[in-house]
Amino acid sequence: MIEQQQDVGGAHFAFTDRWGGVSAAPYDQLNLGGAVGDDPAAVRTNRERAARAQGLDPADVVWMNQVHGREVALVDRPWPADPDQVPPGDAVVTTRRGLALAVLTADCTPVLLADPVAGVAGAAHAGRPGLVAGVVHAVVEAMVAAGAQPSRILARTGPAVCGGCYEVPAAMRDEVAAVVPEARATTRWGTPAVDVVAGVAAQLAHHGVRDITHSAVCTLESADHFSYRRDRTTGRLASYVRLDPAAAPGAAPRTDHPDSDRRDHP
Repeated sequence: MIEQQQDVGGAHFAFTDRWGGVSAAPYDQLNLGGAVGDDPAAVRTNRERAARAQGLDPADVVWMNQVHGREVALVDRPWPADPDQVPPGDAVVTTRRGLALAVLTADCTPVLLADPVAGVAGAAHAGRPGLVAGVVHAVVEAMVAAGAQPSRILARTGPAVCGGCYEVPAAMRDEVAAVVPEARATTRWGTPAVDVVAGVAAQLAHHGVRDITHSAVCTLESADHFSYRRDRTTGRLASYVRLDPAAAPGAAPRTDHPDSDRRDHP
């Protein structure tokens, strides 16, 4: 369920796998996406289970209406339950400690950010279009406007398709590389590819973010994770970031620790 959790200096990061939920195939089991064709009741149950596995109140999670763009919303509470009232956007920022920001993915790169000293957290959905559109730049800039300092920001990315698997036409690779040169890649079988994770890292570093850690999981290769490129009709993983309301600003970082349900992946 919760594949991995990390607590670092008052910031909490968590990432799901596909197990421990109630969704039927092809969304089995822990589908957390509400717009992929799954039973809404199953999705609600899955979201409740994933939240409680982290010690979270399910009502304290902000979900986005992701559209592969660069719009950022500053939030201090979850959106209304009616999905039609959730504005489109691919990044959220909050200054409310304890409020969890969630990103849904099934190959795209979830980007989680936190400055525990300033009390600012951010999350972004970075697929290939969002990377090119500048969603990473936009979320960091919004966090800085809210008081964060890039040198203090902790950045974590979750399970995503790797550059060695993300095959694209040569012209598409060239279009991405013209904006984000670091994303140019080649598959393990020698064809053009895009490395979104490398592109995200480069854009974060451009802003002075230095503490960056990436998941080792390639979603296309891992049967324990949803992958749109592999399965097309499938569920969505979630990645969460929140600031501990009890943590004092400037608290010394704690050692990362795996959740008891963590599995090893290729």
